[in-house]
Amino acid sequence: MIGKNREKKLRVIKREEEATNKIAVKKTSNNRGFYYSFLTIILLLCLVQITISAVLNISKVVSYKAKIVQITKTKDAALALNDQLKDNIKNFSNVTGLEAIARNNLKMSGEDEVLVIINTPKEYESIENPHKLDIFSFFKRN
Repeated sequence: MIGKNREKKLRVIKREEEATNKIAVKKTSNNRGFYYSFLTIILLLCLVQITISAVLNISKVVSYKAKIVQITKTKDAALALNDQLKDNIKNFSNVTGLEAIARNNLKMSGEDEVLVIINTPKEYESIENPHKLDIFSFFKRN
């Protein structure tokens, strides 16, 4: 009997050990599942951040290239204007060029010359608006 009781106790102890082992295995598998889920979520967040950064960088590159093209066009136009102004300075640095400026723009004349200015009406003053209502013409009819 003593042997049977001992065997029963050993069986009970083995069952308890197996139960505690199963609980420990379940806890470790639950912990592993939690860690794997947590790491998966972190990885997905990193991938989302990388994707957003890539899209923003591409859009910045496109806008910067457009700005570079615009600035290059502006620079070329400014260089052309500078060349034109340099040519004008060369042309007007002589006496005849200065006389042309004085006659045309400043309305000046030489010592033995007479300046005659004829004013012509401007186009917008000579053209009358046909849709314009004239109050006085209304009173003249009546």
